[in-house]
Amino acid sequence: MTTVDLLDVAVLDEPAAAASLLDPLRARILAALAEPGSASSVAAGLGLPRQQVNYHLRALESHGLVTLVEERPRRGLTERVFRATASGYVLSPAVLGGLAADPARTDRLSARYLVALASRTVREVATLARGAARVNQPLATLAIDTDITFASAAERAAFAADLAAAVRSLAARYHAEDAPGGRPHRLVVTAYPTPTGVPEEQEIP
Repeated sequence: MTTVDLLDVAVLDEPAAAASLLDPLRARILAALAEPGSASSVAAGLGLPRQQVNYHLRALESHGLVTLVEERPRRGLTERVFRATASGYVLSPAVLGGLAADPARTDRLSARYLVALASRTVREVATLARGAARVNQPLATLAIDTDITFASAAERAAFAADLAAAVRSLAARYHAEDAPGGRPHRLVVTAYPTPTGVPEEQEIP
């Protein structure tokens, strides 16, 4: 069996690959291939005809959503064993082309602006990560994720003011716009209320 590294997250920016992932049946097949499986084993697990699963497997393979890990003889034929290429997938806003959210076209004081920023981050980081992977180089990133509970709206406002001041101070200290060979980075700081309750999971029909 061929050893293939499984990605934690794969970002899809090709419309055809995104459409294939969003197909309910193909999504079920892809989920079944979290562990290696063949068209026959997946068909048995999902209660589907093998020929139907095999058809969709070929489509998933063509879009890089599954990868071949083994070929083995079975009853005079060659059985192909596949596995999903990632544990999870994210659709890049790039699949929407000109319809993708753009912070420049959004009210900076609205919640929609935060969504647009997140959308841009997914698109840009995915593009940079692919470029880094092509030259076998790590991509320098920084992510901070934490939870904080404010005693009051006034405390939240005071925290926001202190945070803004700290960021401005750090930026002023380290920003070197004219430094030869300087490496520009984009810094985004966000905050939003923690969602309450458990969102209902949408079952794939």
